[in-house]
Amino acid sequence: MDEKAIIRIGDRQFECPTIVGSEHEKAIDVRQLRGETGYITYDDGYGNTGSCQSAITYIDGDEGILRHRGYPIQELAEHSDFVESAYLIIYGELPTEDELRRFRARISGNANLHEGMLRILDHFPDDSHPMAILSVMLNAIGCHYSEMASNNREQDLDHFDWASTLLLAKVRTIAALTYRMKEGKPWMYSKPSFRYCQNFLHMMFSEPYQDFMPREEVIDALDLILLLHADHEQNCSTSTVRMIASSGANLFASVVGGVSALWGPLHGGANMEVVKMLQQIHDDGDDGSRFIAAAKDGKQRLMGFGHRVYKNFDPRSRLLRSRADKLFAKLEAPDPLLDIAKHLEDAALKDDYFIERKLYPNVDFYSGIILRAIGIPLEMFTVIFAIGRMPGWIAHWRELASHPKQKIHRPRQIYTGATERRYVPLEKR
Repeated sequence: MDEKAIIRIGDRQFECPTIVGSEHEKAIDVRQLRGETGYITYDDGYGNTGSCQSAITYIDGDEGILRHRGYPIQELAEHSDFVESAYLIIYGELPTEDELRRFRARISGNANLHEGMLRILDHFPDDSHPMAILSVMLNAIGCHYSEMASNNREQDLDHFDWASTLLLAKVRTIAALTYRMKEGKPWMYSKPSFRYCQNFLHMMFSEPYQDFMPREEVIDALDLILLLHADHEQNCSTSTVRMIASSGANLFASVVGGVSALWGPLHGGANMEVVKMLQQIHDDGDDGSRFIAAAKDGKQRLMGFGHRVYKNFDPRSRLLRSRADKLFAKLEAPDPLLDIAKHLEDAALKDDYFIERKLYPNVDFYSGIILRAIGIPLEMFTVIFAIGRMPGWIAHWRELASHPKQKIHRPRQIYTGATERRYVPLEKR
């Protein structure tokens, strides 16, 4: 017999059905609660509220588990790459050789921007934030490919395969050209023969007279960062994408909402704060010991530790620490910030203060150091996050749009303002 949840309000009793997910996650279905009782549930920040049923990503924060479509993140990091994992996340299955070839070809063939979009880029002020530019330019893609951005859900789904690869291709190009615009450098066009991350680094750092040819370890490290950010369940930006999509908005408009949500420093800007923290520790002549003591006293905030979901080690952090060690060994360019980061991690993992609070390193702790080593400027870090998260946003849009009976999202509230009042004419106030 299915379990029922019993809610008692005064002398009345109501039964609510329960839902059990494929990984035995349990939820109380309160969709009929307001209609039957006049009550709603209150959950500030939605930390205990399931907003949807999704088959894309599974997280067990207590055990430190992250799986995409059932595949552990460790296996994808070892055997896959960003583009193949993007296909998996979007479509639900690992691609065949032919499917992957066609998917890569669509991305490679759509990397360059319409010349009209280049003129838009040229008119941004030099001090424009890269995330602001990214949001404008992604919406502009929808203008140049209006047949794929119709706000007609059936028509949008018909064009989904091309629209999704357009976004995966052009988000990378927009990011690279934004960097070059701010640096006052000429545009560099895509090279279809290059792999996804190699092409991105080419468009960022090559010169008209000389191609930038990074080490394989650099390409692989950037690819891993993108893969590890590809989706992470119902985070702030992904929930924003789904909410916008629930109104019937097209894919382009929906992912722009995700970019705007990601821009917030509490979401996509955390790895920037980690690098700033490590740099400050280094500038103060500290190896991290004094900073740890100050953090325990509440005088400093230890960035890159702890997570809203994980109460164990973020599995992505372990993968990035290992990749950071390999990268810096090959670059033969020691970074004092990496040594400080390792000292902070080792000290925190042995300290009862952090152990009791379950403050373990998260994905932001090492990603910023790797991006810094690759040569990505600090203000571009969140843009890199957006490139990586694009497959997840696309997949969640598709999952929601594929359900014709999907309701528009409309959270309730508990009103705490003034009760009814009478209007007072201006001369009597």
